[in-house]
Amino acid sequence: MTQPVSPPRDSTDKVHQARPPAWRGLPARADVRTLSLLGVLAALIIVGGITKPDEFLDTRNLQLVLTQASVVGVVTVGMTFVIISGGIDLSVGAIVALASVWATTVATQEYGFAGILFTALIVGVGCGLVNGVLIAYGSMVPFIATLAMLASARGLALQITDGKTQIVTVPSVLDLGERDAYILGIPPLVLVFAVVTVIGWLVLNRTTFGRRTVAVGGNPEAARLAGIDVRRQRLYLYLLSGLCCGIAAFLLIVLSGSGQNTNGNLYELDAIAAAIIGGTLLTGGRGTITGSVLGVLIFFTITNIFALNNLQSDVQQIAKGAIIVAAVLVQRRTASTT
Repeated sequence: MTQPVSPPRDSTDKVHQARPPAWRGLPARADVRTLSLLGVLAALIIVGGITKPDEFLDTRNLQLVLTQASVVGVVTVGMTFVIISGGIDLSVGAIVALASVWATTVATQEYGFAGILFTALIVGVGCGLVNGVLIAYGSMVPFIATLAMLASARGLALQITDGKTQIVTVPSVLDLGERDAYILGIPPLVLVFAVVTVIGWLVLNRTTFGRRTVAVGGNPEAARLAGIDVRRQRLYLYLLSGLCCGIAAFLLIVLSGSGQNTNGNLYELDAIAAAIIGGTLLTGGRGTITGSVLGVLIFFTITNIFALNNLQSDVQQIAKGAIIVAAVLVQRRTASTT
């Protein structure tokens, strides 16, 4: 009795067996992007050291760059999560302004350090809650919902201050900005930024929350079918963004010693640009905290170099715009080849 002969395997089966899954190449591509960003940052440091060696490489100047980058950097961490999920938050700068002025009113300052910190955080989270509810459960487009929050928060901040600067008089808050508070030469604001960055990295890369964020940004319908509550996840993400804004507002209060309705101006653009430069896709589904942080450092290093060389602010903006366009073009080319 003859044995049945199995049909010959198609050659494409062998190709599929030999070809590794696409996801296995993601860490390698992320490492390449990170190394590229580190190379750009190193090149900028060399340029700064050559053009203004005494000023740029001075310890105080480097501390200043890191301190200024810390405020926007904290906002960028929250923004990165939102963009990875396929959303956007145009209200982060206005939320920082509102949180900073609400936390520096005379009534709030009567409660001291804890009162200022708590108010900044709760205002940030409250604004994030409103954004999240409108987007997740009100089915509003993130662009529209956060744009409305931008206008409302700016208007409320102006109403609270009446256009005046609110001076902080709590010594324990002001002392954090003094050099005596530096730990091993590192400003406290930079340490807070570092802690937020590490926590953000761990949450994105080592927790179920991070995996759900990527899944929602990659394919919301597939995420829903996999059992993820997409609406609740989006709500949590905007709460996280609001929390980061509250932390940034407190850092800005320490840095400036005041609260103003103009605080946080264009933070949303800086945060979005830094995330894009760092490799976060505007369409969602991919991004890294490390890349976003490097994007922030690159931006503030460029700003510092331009300022030390007495270049006009319009030149700075043109340079930033060119960098953003280049980053988006690189993203599109990378996406088309993967």
